Amino acid sequence: MKGAFFITATALAISVASAHAADVKPAVVYDQAGKFDKSFNEGVYNGIVKFTKDSGIQVREFEPKNETQTEQGLRRLAKRGHSPIVAVGFSMASALERVAKDFPDLQFTIIDMVVDLPNVQSVVFKEHEGSFLVGALAALKSETAKVGFVGGMDIPLIRRFACGYQQGVKYVVSNADVFQNMTGSTPSAFNDPTKGAELAKSQFSKGADVVFAAAGGTGIGVYQAAKDEGKFAIGVDSNQNHLQPGTMLTSMVKRVDLAAYNTYDQAAKGTWASGLTVLGLAEGGVDWALDDNNASLVDADMKSKMDAIRADIVSGKVVVHDYMSNNSCDI
Repeated sequence: MKGAFFITATALAISVASAHAADVKPAVVYDQAGKFDKSFNEGVYNGIVKFTKDSGIQVREFEPKNETQTEQGLRRLAKRGHSPIVAVGFSMASALERVAKDFPDLQFTIIDMVVDLPNVQSVVFKEHEGSFLVGALAALKSETAKVGFVGGMDIPLIRRFACGYQQGVKYVVSNADVFQNMTGSTPSAFNDPTKGAELAKSQFSKGADVVFAAAGGTGIGVYQAAKDEGKFAIGVDSNQNHLQPGTMLTSMVKRVDLAAYNTYDQAAKGTWASGLTVLGLAEGGVDWALDDNNASLVDADMKSKMDAIRADIVSGKVVVHDYMSNNSCDI
């Protein structure tokens, strides 16, 4: 009888899991930079590709061209019964909140912003911790004690990157100069490579020899400028080391791919839950990237120092100030 019960229970568990998977109609709404921005959106896309490969479940995609289309896309997907729907980026918060309220039986996940509703999962990251790491590496690599930062849209989230980076630089070289520029004040600031190149060149002209871009597609212009000037650049969100090998010192990896994959995987398994998820260094949510494309730029001593700094942040020995905690960079 025990054996029969075990078989029946196992069969029931499998059937329940299969039922959940059958009910899942996942979808995603990218931000206006598009899924092939080689940065934030593409990281999400990579997570979707992996989920489809692992599960066989296709994810419906929508790429809005403007803010109006964002809500239209979310609402259209919801009306068609798609769930969970992943909204990529802070700018979708208001639209997502309106749509999620109208479709309380569907599941929604937003990346990089908090929407406090019973059917919304909010995934945010400790960008300041990852930025601290690449700031430390920039200071270790710099020969001028002058480095730069190019942000996208001037919002607290991007200031969090800048502040973490500055702290990392100063942790290694206390008297270093950190030049900072934001690209603009609208979402288009994340998709302006020309402006990114101009800002980077200005910082290089002041003596900076490493520039970190937290600017989405705008960063492509920063990396090209660094290559043209014979300087170094640091990528963001996705591992961008491959874009300009020999120029890309590293990338501040933000695991948005993991956020997207986990959302769909949890829904398929029936374990998706609303609420807040925060991913930092300890959770594997942020890090610095070391691979074949930049290994020659990071010597053994630098690697050893980076490992020690990383361990100190994870253990709490080094506490990185979060700009968004008080809208100030207290260092």
